[in-house]
Amino acid sequence: MTAKTFVTVATIDQVPAGSKKVVEVAGTEIVLCHSKDRIFAVRNLCSHASEKLDGGQMKAGWIACPVHGARFRLETGEAMNPPAVRPIETYEVLIDGDEIQVAV
Repeated sequence: MTAKTFVTVATIDQVPAGSKKVVEVAGTEIVLCHSKDRIFAVRNLCSHASEKLDGGQMKAGWIACPVHGARFRLETGEAMNPPAVRPIETYEVLIDGDEIQVAV
């Protein structure tokens, strides 16, 4: 089993409550989402239409695809409604001081 490597991708002040920020880690776009007093990290790609999620609505622990409205739980990536049925990829987040780190 390989140990996770955490990479610093932003600072807390760059992702205020209720906002999103796109970062790139090892060639993959990840959306940092500050929702429900937590920072979540999900791949910036809808599992249904392969559209970017950063332009979608985010509320109460979920993010929606801006194209067809499929919603996904930020904590688990689980698809909440059609047309999406597959989850999106999520990443473990670690807060170290004011740094946001994502496991890769």
